Amino acid sequence: MEAVAKVYHIRIAPRKVRVVIDLIRNKPVGVALGILRNTPKAASPVVEKLLKSAIANAENNHQMNVDNLYVSEVYADQGPTLKRIQPRAQGRAYRINKKTSHITIKLKEKE
Repeated sequence: MEAVAKVYHIRIAPRKVRVVIDLIRNKPVGVALGILRNTPKAASPVVEKLLKSAIANAENNHQMNVDNLYVSEVYADQGPTLKRIQPRAQGRAYRINKKTSHITIKLKEKE
């Protein structure tokens, strides 16, 4: 039995999110929340909110014990890229790619 929480179209590049989610993989949820609160990265508040959502799903939908939960799986996939154009010298245009992420967290109970 596992509890899942997902968030789509987050306006942070997946490689920046992966730096944060690598810190909490296979950690108990209490430790993971502490790590996220003290990590000074832009993705930390987003991942923290998603982790709280996964904890609530486990508690309310699957009747799991919150004290025994740990982060079994967490990953960030690339979402759609927003393509923007920035004007440059001599009438040229440079493309700016604004990447988005889809983040998934899965929690399991320790036996």
